[in-house]
Amino acid sequence: MENLLDFISQSPVVTLGVLALLSLYFIIINWVFFYRFLSLNSWIARETLSLEQLLMGGSSVTASAYLHKFLSASSTMSREIFDLGMFAASKESTKGLSYLSIVASTSPFIGLFGTVVSILDTFDKIGGAGGMNMIAAGVSDALIATAGGIFVAIFAYTYHQVLKRRAFDLNGLIRMQRDAVLARKAEEEV
Repeated sequence: MENLLDFISQSPVVTLGVLALLSLYFIIINWVFFYRFLSLNSWIARETLSLEQLLMGGSSVTASAYLHKFLSASSTMSREIFDLGMFAASKESTKGLSYLSIVASTSPFIGLFGTVVSILDTFDKIGGAGGMNMIAAGVSDALIATAGGIFVAIFAYTYHQVLKRRAFDLNGLIRMQRDAVLARKAEEEV
C-alpha cells in the first residue's frame, strides 16, 4: 500500500490520468463483454430451440425466434423478408464489437503516451538532482502505463474475438432456419 501511495505522489498528473483512463476502459470493456456474452448466449439458446423444432418437422420458426417478427409483419414469405431479418440480426448481434476493437487498438498507445510523459518528467528531475538510481526508478515507474495499456488491450481483443465468434454462430443458426423454412415452402408448392 505504501508503494502505491509513493507511486501516486511521485507520478506526473498525465501518467495518473492515463492510468485512470485505462482503468475506466477496463471497467467498460468488462461490462460490455459480460452483458453481450450473456445476451448472445440467451439468444443462441432460443434460436437453437427454433431450429431444432424446424428440423423435427415444424413448418415455421417458433414465436421466440428472431425471424418470427419479420415473418409475422409480412403477408408473404419470401427470401427478401428473410434477408432483411438476417441483416437486422447481424447488426444486433455485433453491437459493442466496434467499441472493443477501438479499445484494443488504442489502449497500448494511450499507455505509451503515459510512459513517454513519465520518462520526460524523469529526465527533467535528473537535470536537478542526477543519479542512476533516479533514472532506473523513473523509467521503471514510467513503464507501468505501457503495461496497463497492453493489459487492457489484451482483454479488449480477446473479448472482441469471443463475441465475434458468438455472433457468427448466432447468424449461422438464423441462416439455417431461413433455409429450412424456404425448403419446406418449396416442398409444399410442389
